[in-house]
Amino acid sequence: MDPSRTPDSEPTQPEGAPPAAAKAEAAADAPSRRIARRWPLISGAIAVLLAFLLGALILARGAGRPIEADAEWMEEILEHRSPVWEVPALLMNFLGAGIAGVIVIPVLILVTLLILRRPWAALFYLAATLVSSGLVQLLKTLFGRARPDDMIITSDFGSFPSGHVANAATMAVALAIIFPWLWVWIAGAVYTVAMMVSRTYLGAHWLTDTVGGLMLGVGVAVLLWAPLAAKLDGENTIARRRAATPRPSARGTGSR
Repeated sequence: MDPSRTPDSEPTQPEGAPPAAAKAEAAADAPSRRIARRWPLISGAIAVLLAFLLGALILARGAGRPIEADAEWMEEILEHRSPVWEVPALLMNFLGAGIAGVIVIPVLILVTLLILRRPWAALFYLAATLVSSGLVQLLKTLFGRARPDDMIITSDFGSFPSGHVANAATMAVALAIIFPWLWVWIAGAVYTVAMMVSRTYLGAHWLTDTVGGLMLGVGVAVLLWAPLAAKLDGENTIARRRAATPRPSARGTGSR
């Protein structure tokens, strides 16, 4: 296939031409095709397993009571609480759950990906978000850890793992995979760490709850990336070609 040709330069699809999924995979480079069978499956599964083992360890050591690191971190948080930090913490709480975090932000991301003609990316993001949320609820029910007593917001039962952090980590990693630019990785990392700090600041979670949410969110995103790696990379390649191909002007088209 001539790399200079793009889907935009072919107004009609010839009979017998490969479907969009095959085009995306064919456009991927060889390393991306190998990714589907290598380390993401293992590393993602390990991260999810570590989140489960952390919850089991906390439950076994003290029936869900805070471990030493939890108690020390919460003591530091309580000493530094002030109205100045409460506002950004409440903003992160709003962005991570409720209508904004569960509906508005995910729908905006999905719509944007579809407008950019990235259906496999939209499927990947949707699947990662749903699986992550489902596993969070499963582990909350399984471990039933009580939340800290110094909580300054209202929240449901089940402290481990943090759903806000898992959602933030899943979104950050998924978007960084879809748009593999350095600034996306940095922004995602900053957003996730800010979410971790805000959850403990508000007293909604122990420190280990946020660590568990981080491992779960990252693990799910990486695990689901593996089978779609070639298609996602292919979509990126097609998008770059499309952006690099100059569109004919209306004047030039009319002169033909």
